[in-house]
Amino acid sequence: MKHRVCVVTGSRAEYGLLRWLMEAIERSSTLSLQTIATGMHLAPEFGLTYREIEADGFRIDRKIQMLLSGDTASATTKSMGVALIGFADAFLELQPDLVVVLGDRFETFCAATSAFMARIPIAHLHGGETTEGALDEGLRHAITKMAQYHFVAAEPYRRRVIQLGEHPDRVFVVGGFGVDAMRHIALLDRDELERSLEFTFGETNLLATFHPATLEPDAAKEQMAALLSALGKVSEAHVLFTMPNADPEGRALIPMVDDFVRAHPNTKAFASLGQRRYLSCLRFVDAVVGNSSSGLAEAPSFGIPTVNIGDRQRGRLRATSVIDCEPDAASIGTALQQALSPVFRDIARHTTNPYGRGGASEAALAVLGEVAGEPVLKKTFFDLEVP
Repeated sequence: MKHRVCVVTGSRAEYGLLRWLMEAIERSSTLSLQTIATGMHLAPEFGLTYREIEADGFRIDRKIQMLLSGDTASATTKSMGVALIGFADAFLELQPDLVVVLGDRFETFCAATSAFMARIPIAHLHGGETTEGALDEGLRHAITKMAQYHFVAAEPYRRRVIQLGEHPDRVFVVGGFGVDAMRHIALLDRDELERSLEFTFGETNLLATFHPATLEPDAAKEQMAALLSALGKVSEAHVLFTMPNADPEGRALIPMVDDFVRAHPNTKAFASLGQRRYLSCLRFVDAVVGNSSSGLAEAPSFGIPTVNIGDRQRGRLRATSVIDCEPDAASIGTALQQALSPVFRDIARHTTNPYGRGGASEAALAVLGEVAGEPVLKKTFFDLEVP
């Protein structure tokens, strides 16, 4: 009998990291894939990206509607309450032997909490990382304490998960799942990509994604205005935007991007590019700008600079291709000039991605095939020796 492995996904970016592990589980002779889609996947304003999951050939076993239309901390907390109810029902019906979650978003936390209370073992991907400017920091480490198995992207993250009391035998360094995706996807050439996007690249091209730094309340609109002001001064640049996540204050940023695009003919915004088009864009842009984790995890593999704004990603491992700057127009403008300079572009071309060179999905599958179905709910806190 195959063991049921339930993979939970709530956003376009997260699904892009999970997709290849899902395919590997589906091909397994000992595991059976279950899929739950929730969060932004089911929201029209974020592109109804559950359709991308279905287009890739996966059956979605449960869709859990959870997002309220508000843009406040209170609305997000209420959405979490709805999610907890939805996951409780879904896990009762699906009866998975193991639940797989990735990262640190609030819908991921709700999935892990529901699985924890239902006494279902949890495998957590991309734990041990730090994002000091976002609420995700606390959610990620809380998920670590509820999970039995940990698949981390690099050795420093392994040490941090063990520091949180997890046994070293259950912490596996597999590399970044985003890097892994690049090994599997046939990317579009420039003409195909331009036709798909209905967008023409210029001599200078930028890919911009900016999310709220959720531990800096009431700052998102000011910081987005600073980014748009800096981009407006790079007059020769053709800019592609991907829209913010469903975080507190995130929806308020969308009309700001829309207004900028209407005023600048060489720009275009997308609720979701999809993984293939997003990675294809990384082949042809000159830099990534914003505060998305992809600028740190995926962009270095393409040898392009990243301008990382503010504290949202503070604490993550960085390649030499990443420039950190303050969230004000002057600092962003200076960082963009540096990123587009011939000297720094040469540095980026020769950088090494700290998140590895791929293979995360296969490594994780090998472990899941061995541990799915094990009775591992009880954990002993692993104490480090104090010198």
